[in-house]
Amino acid sequence: MQQAEIWNADVARRYDTPGTGMFAPETLGPTVDRLAHLAEGAAALEFAVGTGRVAVPLAARGVPVTGIELSPAMVEQLRRKADESAIPVVMGDMASATAPGTYGLVYLVYNTLSNLLTQDEQVACFRNAARHLGPGGRFVIELWVPELRKLPPGQDATVWRTDAGYIGLDTYDVLHQRVVSHHFRFDDGERAQLFRSPHRYVWPAELDLMAQLAGFRLESRHADWEGAAFTAASRSHVSVYRLPSSDDAFLQK
Repeated sequence: MQQAEIWNADVARRYDTPGTGMFAPETLGPTVDRLAHLAEGAAALEFAVGTGRVAVPLAARGVPVTGIELSPAMVEQLRRKADESAIPVVMGDMASATAPGTYGLVYLVYNTLSNLLTQDEQVACFRNAARHLGPGGRFVIELWVPELRKLPPGQDATVWRTDAGYIGLDTYDVLHQRVVSHHFRFDDGERAQLFRSPHRYVWPAELDLMAQLAGFRLESRHADWEGAAFTAASRSHVSVYRLPSSDDAFLQK
């Protein structure tokens, strides 16, 4: 199934969960705070802008935001919150679509890089980010760490989250570095609703090599948006990559 088919009108209508889940203030607030700080007053470009979960509050903080998005249905939901003049959107693939102008920050949040299902596409995404940035510009990626250590011997699935009315399960194809996420939602009845999405998982070390191929260097990596230390036990990371700049002492080392 193609990504544009996965992120269809039905999914787009159910995507926003104001005040809860990934829209909870304790999740969204630190994300917007950190991105606003990293933008340093420059314009930002969000790859896979979706329904504007991050773009809308970031724009409200005074950061000019443009988006690139593959799904018309997701953009339709975004337009209920902000019009084209507030958050312009270019329709297309984040690995190749071009937005007008030059930016100080490009960002890609909530594991979305893994929606690109080949290594070539993921490298192209880094290169596309670099094309949009000026000297010293930053590319920020939020991505989960593959949980292969949790796979029982001879098994190819892990349950990574259980809540009231929800089970999250991943099935792994370790030969091809692929995973399918299964999201089961249910109530007290007999039926459950299933949403599935395919991904290509990426280790942090591979991500750093992709960045180097596009001309970036790693500036920082933390376990979350609030700056917690990244360790071997971290389940996800926020990695900040930066292009060279003659004024950057960090890049002169």
